[in-house]
Amino acid sequence: MSITENIKTLKKELDGYGCRLVAISKTKTEEEVMEAYHAGQRIFGENKVQELTEKYELLPKDIEWHMVGHLQSNKVKLIAPFISLIHSVDSWKLLKEINKQSHRNNRQAACLLQVHIADEETKYGLSKEELFSLLQEEHLSELTFVRITGLMGMATYTDDTEKVRDEFRFLKSLFHEISDTVDHPVVEMKELSMGMTGDYKIALEEGSTLVRIGTAVFGERNYSG
Repeated sequence: MSITENIKTLKKELDGYGCRLVAISKTKTEEEVMEAYHAGQRIFGENKVQELTEKYELLPKDIEWHMVGHLQSNKVKLIAPFISLIHSVDSWKLLKEINKQSHRNNRQAACLLQVHIADEETKYGLSKEELFSLLQEEHLSELTFVRITGLMGMATYTDDTEKVRDEFRFLKSLFHEISDTVDHPVVEMKELSMGMTGDYKIALEEGSTLVRIGTAVFGERNYSG
């Protein structure tokens, strides 16, 4: 199917769950992103800051850009002027830097805390203990230019669907625990970012509000030898 057909099919499926599509546009051309745009897609996600800033400059300004990859503190200043949602906050240091750069741009940054839910050590994210330690940080209320609006997690890359389901359920349980126990002006649990092309159907069943999908939107990546 074409990008346009893929977008329409996915949105119809996601709408039934009240979930939104983040089209992952890494390595995709301006023309490919614009085909998705003309199909009605407005939320796009990027893994790398350089590619994100380049596409922001080239593409329509009503696009809502999400940073979904690992973010280094020294790169925050490059995306602070325009970013809509940062999915990958995994440290107190990074959250403070986002607040600092957002203050400089006089705008508030929406952030998701990334939780390590997979077996793979290569994936980033906070442990449950680190997550609640950050939320209990005594200086959190001083970060008036950020809002923690939810959680993000990446499941183990495996064919074991029950394992993936358990990991998503764990993330959802943390989401509810924070909603029930953390009363803080900087924290407002609204978004649960989980699910990619290979496991988004499970994520939908487990309560995802944002799925990060690249291949099922744009097709397989083209590799040149």
